[in-house]
Amino acid sequence: MRTILVGVVWLCLGLFLDAMSLNGRRIDTTLDGEGIEAAIKGEKLLKRVRRGWMWNQFFLQEEYTGSDYQYIGKLQSDQDHGNGLVKYVLSGEGAGTIFVIDENNGDLHATRRLDREEKSFYILRATVVNKRTGQKLEPETEFTVKLHDINDNEPHFSKEVYTGSVPERSDIGTSVIQVTATDADDSMYGNSAKLVYSISQGHPYFSVDPNTGVIRTALGPGDMDREQREHYQVVIEAKDMAGQRGGLTGTTVVNITLTDVNDNPPRFTQSIYQFRVPESSKSGSPVGRIQATDRDIGRNAEMYFTIVSGDGMDMFDISTDKDTQEGVITVSKPLDFEKKPSYTVEIQVQNTQVDPRFMSSGSKDMATVRIAVEDVDEPPLFDKASYLMEVKEDAAVGVAVGSVSAMDPDGARSMVKYSIDRRTDMDRVFNVHPGNGSVFLLRSLDREEAAWHNITVTATEYNNPRQSSHVPVYIRLLDINDNAPTFATTYETFVCEKTKAGQRIQTVSAIDADEPSTGHKFFFSLAPEVPHRSNFTVRDNGDNTAGILTRRASYSRLHQSVYLVPVVITDGDYPMQSSTGTLTVRVCTCDREGNMELCNAEALSSSPGLSTGALIAILLCAIILLMIVVLFTALKRQTKQEPLIISKEDVRDNVVSYNDEGGGEEDTQAFDIGALRHPDAAAALEESAKQRRDIIPTDTLLIMPPVNVASRDNGDVREFINQRVLENDCNPTAPPYDSLATYAYEGAGSVAESLSSLGSASSEAEQDYHYLSDWGPRFRKLADLYGAEDSDFS
Repeated sequence: MRTILVGVVWLCLGLFLDAMSLNGRRIDTTLDGEGIEAAIKGEKLLKRVRRGWMWNQFFLQEEYTGSDYQYIGKLQSDQDHGNGLVKYVLSGEGAGTIFVIDENNGDLHATRRLDREEKSFYILRATVVNKRTGQKLEPETEFTVKLHDINDNEPHFSKEVYTGSVPERSDIGTSVIQVTATDADDSMYGNSAKLVYSISQGHPYFSVDPNTGVIRTALGPGDMDREQREHYQVVIEAKDMAGQRGGLTGTTVVNITLTDVNDNPPRFTQSIYQFRVPESSKSGSPVGRIQATDRDIGRNAEMYFTIVSGDGMDMFDISTDKDTQEGVITVSKPLDFEKKPSYTVEIQVQNTQVDPRFMSSGSKDMATVRIAVEDVDEPPLFDKASYLMEVKEDAAVGVAVGSVSAMDPDGARSMVKYSIDRRTDMDRVFNVHPGNGSVFLLRSLDREEAAWHNITVTATEYNNPRQSSHVPVYIRLLDINDNAPTFATTYETFVCEKTKAGQRIQTVSAIDADEPSTGHKFFFSLAPEVPHRSNFTVRDNGDNTAGILTRRASYSRLHQSVYLVPVVITDGDYPMQSSTGTLTVRVCTCDREGNMELCNAEALSSSPGLSTGALIAILLCAIILLMIVVLFTALKRQTKQEPLIISKEDVRDNVVSYNDEGGGEEDTQAFDIGALRHPDAAAALEESAKQRRDIIPTDTLLIMPPVNVASRDNGDVREFINQRVLENDCNPTAPPYDSLATYAYEGAGSVAESLSSLGSASSEAEQDYHYLSDWGPRFRKLADLYGAEDSDFS
């Protein structure tokens, strides 16, 4: 129960505080749970005041036009006792610029003109401080300054120009389009933003709903006809203040178009049309155009034409040109002025799309079309489109094969002459009589060469050779039995020496170039000149084939190796034709199964063997193999040739390193010292060996500078080395790769002269070394060693 009472107390306090806020006063008092309980028990409460502010509600009217600051209201705190020690401080949106406060008395002012449509309220904060200490006397409190709206904005439509459409002949009240306007003023305050729509231009055709802005038709179907008037311009007005006097107004333009419906049938521009067409016009040739009009547009104006009656229904057709909606009359069958010079037809036109609301299915129009056929000079006309003629292949030259007939269809009936197009009869086998059109033979015929002949006959007017026509003539040759039958192929067979009588050794057949109507029938028999006791006989099988049979049980290849069997072949047609074919039979030795083993020399020569082409192919293969062997041998020899660098001792592109001292002067195997002692002989040897082995020297060699022979004779090593360097630099046959040629020269000027053994005599004669004692104390030891006699060491 206590908890319920506490909740009720809290609810009452909340309602009380809200009421104080609505009355313009705000008391911020905080009670804890114990205080509430004490209040319930009737005990004395201890109240702690957090904030003791009191001020009025702050509302400000927009668009203030006065010269002074606009007064908003007054802030007042219960801490302000009027002694001047309290200072009011303002902060928040626009504080100090838009809003200012008197720090002494709390009066709040707006410094400039405000627009609610730009910003409808401002949130500010205020506090009170002690002027002397600057200490806050009250916590900072937030409050709001709201702007009161005035009717300072006129309505604006979402579009300056609207475009709408409605079908013609619509019922009254048919919706066309909806327009919408807005007002920036406050719709929650007064009628400043309450709009009313009205129509200021467009009566009496349209109306507008004052609340929704929906434009509707105001006249009935009979008055809204697109064919009379298609476009309308309507001006709609929107007024605020609920349309009352003094309200602001905005306008917009609405362009309305009446769309077409199929409410008009097509109509011919005239009731009778007349055309002329030449009788030579081909099928599909245009005769003329007829026109009908329709007040509708687009698909509602599409139409089609039909021929409904008249004597020319089968001779002419009519179609609709999709681009111009005209009826195009064309020829459907060949015309003949001589047979019928004119035609009359009735043509009907109607829409392809019919709207049953406005037109019945009988909304059609009729017109009469008269067509006159013009006479023209026509070429001769054959009585048939083509001719088929037959003639026997044995017909004599000059015999008539058949005839053609043509006549001038014009009234003049000009004479006609006939001729054959020789491009169709290059061999001139046929001809035609120019007067009566009779086709006859110029040459004899043979069906076996050509069974058909196709020619073209031309008919030309005598009076006008340009008028001519052509007709194909097909001539079939009829067969007669003028060819004898023959063997189907060349027959050659064999018979074993040991056989039995009545053994079939071959089956033969025949062919005939003729083609009898009842089919071929051949008869086979031995020739009558064959002796009575022949070696073979012929048995007719009755199916246009015959079997060759033996009449003996044995044959001797040595006695007679080849038999020629004459066979008479006769056909069954009239007149009967026959021929004699010869069958070659060879006598051969056979095994037990009857397989041929050995025949006579003639048979052997005809046995399969190597032909000349095969022998030539084998010979070519042998030659190719021989060439491959020779080429392989040559390549192998080439790989065994001496290489460019003979050994590791070759100085070209080789660096030979020595790290041993050698054997001294007595070691004559390390280097041929005679080359330096006798440079002329060494130069002669080098000249023969210095040519490159991998190229052939040319005659265009660089002229070497002359060598001073005297300098070589005196054994000057430096001159020798310089000469070799010059030769290597100027030699065109020098190797193209890098070479390392090392030369050493000790120089001159030593008191002891050169210690090289190159200047020593090559003989074994004794030398005098006493001059060493003249070189000073450093060489005394050496002079003692070399100056002593050999006997001293013995």
